Amino acid sequence: MTDWPSYVAAVLSGVLAATLAFYVWGRRVERRASEMSQRLVLAAKEELMSVRENLHKSLDDKLAGVDRREHELRKLEQQLADRGRAQTTREQEIGARLEQVAGLTAQEAKLELIQRLEGEARDEAAALVRNITEQARKNADREAKKIVALAIQRIAAEQTAESSVSAVTLPSDEMKGRIIGREGRNIRAFEAATGVDVIIDDTPDTVVVSCFEPVRREIGRLALERLIADGRIHPGRIEEIVKKAKADVDAGIVEAGEQAVYETGIRGMHPELVKLVGRMKYRTSYGQNILEHSKEVAWLAGIMAAELKLDVALAKRGALLHDVGKVMTHEHDGTHVQLGVEVATKYGEQPIVINCIAAHHDDVAHESSVSVIVQAADAVSGSRPGARREAFETYVKRLTQLEKLASEFQGVEKVFAIQAGREVRVVVTPDSVDDAAAARLTDEIARKIERELQYPGQIKVVVIRETRAVGVAR
Repeated sequence: MTDWPSYVAAVLSGVLAATLAFYVWGRRVERRASEMSQRLVLAAKEELMSVRENLHKSLDDKLAGVDRREHELRKLEQQLADRGRAQTTREQEIGARLEQVAGLTAQEAKLELIQRLEGEARDEAAALVRNITEQARKNADREAKKIVALAIQRIAAEQTAESSVSAVTLPSDEMKGRIIGREGRNIRAFEAATGVDVIIDDTPDTVVVSCFEPVRREIGRLALERLIADGRIHPGRIEEIVKKAKADVDAGIVEAGEQAVYETGIRGMHPELVKLVGRMKYRTSYGQNILEHSKEVAWLAGIMAAELKLDVALAKRGALLHDVGKVMTHEHDGTHVQLGVEVATKYGEQPIVINCIAAHHDDVAHESSVSVIVQAADAVSGSRPGARREAFETYVKRLTQLEKLASEFQGVEKVFAIQAGREVRVVVTPDSVDDAAAARLTDEIARKIERELQYPGQIKVVVIRETRAVGVAR
């Protein structure tokens, strides 16, 4: 039988021994862990202290380098300041020495330098302007000549020069007596009905109808020719024939206007304006028929407008009407430009057309390229050789004014108007006018001629500067 108390005591003794052994082992493990932890903390502290020492050392080195750079910069700044003061002192010494040598103060030297620079700049600018102007003139002349030559080549309108008298051929000298009538009643009735003067002289088989109004002169000529052909010449018949002749001339005026409008391709023009255009057939200016001149200007303007990609219809319209006021100057006061503008405005023409009329003699500013083209075409038609007649007194007066105007400029020695006033040659003294000034003088004379003279076409200004050196061999 088992001894239970001894057995239990032995078991408890074994358990207690095991527990004690486990406790002892745990304490050893805990002590070792604590020692290891302490060693790790100590190593970390040592590492941190090493890093801190290295960082402080690096920062100290960098701060020392910054201090050295700052010291060097201050030293360099001081050197630059010393050099600047030395330079200022040197400049003052040089300036004082230059003033002593040149005999000028600094302000006077500055003014002289500015004047010299201005002169050089002016000469360079004049040379540049001359080069640019010459280049632009070459290009513009080439294109303009091309357009104008093309326009002229395509037009061959005949110009008729009319006078203030019309000659009527008679079948015999006996007809002169019948025209005069008993005690001159027939010729008095004819002159009263037509408003013309009938000149009967010793010229064989010819009677002259004289009147400054071309329409009345045409009515008188036509009526007289019909009376001569009819043979019945008396006051009653004269009034009847004159009335019919007047109606026929009026119809011819309208027909001439319509034909001109048709030939130039213009549409929608007021009937009264068409009639005024037709009246141009019986008016002349400087011996040039106004209707033929206006049609020629319209064709020229149309061709130029087409070449420049502008409105051809407006150019032709403005050109055909540009001188319409000339047919109204006998009945109304004012210039033909003013009358033309008034009648064109009255009958509803477009503003561009009205400006073409108003500006073709530069009375007002050009408002469109079309107006400039009309003026150019007018100048081409009017200045063409043989197109117009000019009184000798007017011609001489214009040449005299041209030479006088050009001689008013400083440095001009002689002036010659040549080529019928189309060119003026100006001889200048070479000592007072250099090459650059000669170019400026050319432009100044041209602008003054444009402002103060009235002339057809254009005037070429040529400035001649000649320097001669003469030596004698003995």
